Amino acid sequence: MPVPATPAPATQAGGRKSPAPVRPLPSPHCLIVLPPVHSALICLALPGLAISTEQGQLTGHGLEGFYRAGRRLLSRCHVRVAGREPLAVQARMVAADRVRFVGTLHAAPDAGPDPDVVVERIRSAEGIERIILRSAAPRVLRLPVEVALGTDLADLRAIASGGREHDLPATVHDSGLRWSCRKGDCAVTADPPPSDALATAGLLRWELELPPGGTRSVELRVRQGGAGPVRAVGRGASHLLARAEATGDDPRIQPLLRTCVEDLQALLLRDPAHSADIHLAAGAPWRCGPSPAESLAAARMALPLGTRLAAGTLRILARTQLRGPGVRSGMIPGPRRDAGAHLPPRCTGTEATLLFPVLLAEARRWGLPDRETEELLPAAEHCLRWLRTTVGDGVYVPDPQPDGPLRCETQAYAHRAALLGADLLDACGRPGGPELCQWAETLRDAFSEGFWAEDRSGGRPAAVRTRDGRLMPHLGAGAAHLLDTGLLGSGALAPGLLDKARTEQLARLLCEPAMDSGWGLRGLATEAAVYNPFGHRGGAVQVQETAVAVAGLAAAGHEKEASGLLRGLLAAAEAFGYRLPEMFAGEPRTEGSAPLPHPVACRPAAVAAAAGVLLLTALAGVRPDVPAGTVTLCPVRSAPLGEIVLTGLRLAGAPFSVRVGRLGLAMVEEAADGLQLGV
Repeated sequence: MPVPATPAPATQAGGRKSPAPVRPLPSPHCLIVLPPVHSALICLALPGLAISTEQGQLTGHGLEGFYRAGRRLLSRCHVRVAGREPLAVQARMVAADRVRFVGTLHAAPDAGPDPDVVVERIRSAEGIERIILRSAAPRVLRLPVEVALGTDLADLRAIASGGREHDLPATVHDSGLRWSCRKGDCAVTADPPPSDALATAGLLRWELELPPGGTRSVELRVRQGGAGPVRAVGRGASHLLARAEATGDDPRIQPLLRTCVEDLQALLLRDPAHSADIHLAAGAPWRCGPSPAESLAAARMALPLGTRLAAGTLRILARTQLRGPGVRSGMIPGPRRDAGAHLPPRCTGTEATLLFPVLLAEARRWGLPDRETEELLPAAEHCLRWLRTTVGDGVYVPDPQPDGPLRCETQAYAHRAALLGADLLDACGRPGGPELCQWAETLRDAFSEGFWAEDRSGGRPAAVRTRDGRLMPHLGAGAAHLLDTGLLGSGALAPGLLDKARTEQLARLLCEPAMDSGWGLRGLATEAAVYNPFGHRGGAVQVQETAVAVAGLAAAGHEKEASGLLRGLLAAAEAFGYRLPEMFAGEPRTEGSAPLPHPVACRPAAVAAAAGVLLLTALAGVRPDVPAGTVTLCPVRSAPLGEIVLTGLRLAGAPFSVRVGRLGLAMVEEAADGLQLGV
């Protein structure tokens, strides 16, 4: 077990820090070292997953292989043509669920220096690999093709923890090979059938004849336990997310939005007990299962793509809500996660419980039908009741309960939940709204006095307030959530915990070099003693928080600061092929540099893909109020990316398109009948 993090020294605002305690290094046996995935090509169409290196060959090393529902069905798929490996020349993702590898060969003895055979491999997360040979030789080529296959049927979690099992013995089966053990069985079938199959060597062979300029192909299909093809959840739920598109002056916005929507589609999961309800997995390869806080956060940022994902996510999590007596009643359970070397772990259940009523309230504004809102309202009420019970006679929300520290971002979540929850209760004719508003006002006053660490530069929001009133004035990307106040009716934003002057100060701090790496916001400012550019919460760039900051700064009128962060994250997205990881290293951006990938970050990740949607839609400032029949546009007037046109969004259950011109003026180009433009 890893050594627990020792909190960084606390300080009174303006006081001196006490010496940091010396932390012993953990034993090597206690370290958790995940296999690196930063250079892996990950094809995703849950429950299917394929992980490859840029060489294209599956060798069985590391995480390589085809997976289904977390089980590795095939770990080796090694191709040889004419007794040789093709020379790898390119590996490229062509969609969220497919990757293309290209290799070359010199097949004819008199071909000269130029390769005369191209070997193309199209690998799909659904368990299909197509091997295509193309000849440029002037005469007929007769080429032996061999594919060596193998599997250990290992569990992804065991592989991630360093486990390595031997390949299982194969048997000849149908037009391919089969493997069986107590963990299950799988088979690979080939079309056309091989001319020879050697079970002992796990080998399939063909003798292919290629005429000049001709093409031949072999298709391999991986199946689990006699099951049919891997049916991706996203393919059966293609209607769940609108296929939005972005065009405009900046050519990067089109591939960014397309990739983000594709990744969200590929990460969709179906509730096994309620097949109509679908939500998002947290990310691949490590967290291909549900993660309540991230599923809610991603569904909220993806509301411009429709409300069906939000509704499914809320229904699934409502069924997990804790009931009965006790202080945890009404809570959406979630695991604890690392919060960096300077803080103890946080409870994602707290975040999920406070996000639940917020997502329901905003989904209603985007057009969630009244019937579904009413169905989910009792669960939202339980969340809000949990909030009031947790606060009790105090003001702040501890995280984790009951004796955890008082975190800045948790207070922001709680304040937003109270105001949007009260608005939801009032709109639905339920009691409790005025009491929540009154508590939110009390929290605003207390936060202003108790969470602001004064200093010569104008002060900053403290990351944590201890129970005895001491402040930890570390500045991190979590402070961006103070800018995310939530949407009320008539296009109005809820008030935040910071007044105008302190919002301006936070905007300045977030965009200083200590926080803004040039690619996005660091999880912790470089001035902190425990700063680590690769630290998950200790200095790595947080994609979600950067997008939240861009949207919040733009809404608060700090367009220059928002534009700087926007351009940085867009440049990072381009460097990552528009598939943003959940985080990457916080190293500063310099002339000609590229962002450093984090070796074990999920990519794709639900919150990073949804952050791309938020990043672009924030430029148009779409603020709907479907129950009132209006939509208000508050675009970024400085138009940092020039003209941008967003088409195929979804509002009030109908297509919605908006254009923001080079002068920062926005206009609706397509909308549901009866929807009026608000003021």
